[in-house]
Amino acid sequence: METETKRTKKVLLVYTGGTIGMDKNPKTGALEPLNFSHLLEKIPEYDQLPAKVDTVQFDPPLDSSDMSPEYWVRMVDVIAKHYEQYDGFVILHGTDTMAYTAAALSYLIQNNAKPVVITGSQKSIFNQDTDARENLRDAFFYACDDGA
Repeated sequence: METETKRTKKVLLVYTGGTIGMDKNPKTGALEPLNFSHLLEKIPEYDQLPAKVDTVQFDPPLDSSDMSPEYWVRMVDVIAKHYEQYDGFVILHGTDTMAYTAAALSYLIQNNAKPVVITGSQKSIFNQDTDARENLRDAFFYACDDGA
């Protein structure tokens, strides 16, 4: 008999843009931002995650080549606004400029006691051979780890 994991933690997922959150439009074949209501079911072991996950999405989602200090401040504002309600934060980001964002956030978010994890992928979470599912799963597990 399987038992469902008790969700004792809360994690906020912040989707800024990037391939990880895109899906192919069946009519045009173009990549478009996904419907987040289907995201969590694509993650292996989600049912074992000890966290409830809520989402915030940048509107419109950004191509990471358009990332700028203005958006870094927006990410910090989202975290600050929700800081007391969550145990950790996962930011979905495009891979092209993820390192720049990580560096900027390391300076903008000081003395933080809660994990802020940035992740992305080379392929959409809806692709069969993607790195997205594992990346997102690992980000969630880290974001709700007491030792993080």
